[in-house]
Amino acid sequence: MSKQDELISKYAADLRVKCGLTADMDLLTRVTKGCGPAIYDKDASTVSASDKEEMERVKTNFLVKRLGLAADAALDAGIAKVIDQYGRTNRNKHRAVFYYLLVKHFRRESAFA
Repeated sequence: MSKQDELISKYAADLRVKCGLTADMDLLTRVTKGCGPAIYDKDASTVSASDKEEMERVKTNFLVKRLGLAADAALDAGIAKVIDQYGRTNRNKHRAVFYYLLVKHFRRESAFA
């Protein structure tokens, strides 16, 4: 099993345990691959939901640029909902899982088709 496959399995377990969701493995795989080499870096592989600057980067670089969403208040509300879904007290929010939840929330699966 490749390192990427191991991480995807880990992310699917994270969705199951922490979010109570069964992952769409095809979409999770595409989102994970879309994260590129960041998934292999300890710091870059996680998202700090308490860091306002990082949440702004997620909003600008992922939601607006990658998913093509309009920069409005709905993005902040969607991010807040995903943070709650993943668990505010959960310190280890994997970037691929966080992005997967955002894709599902905003129904932008087509961006990874």
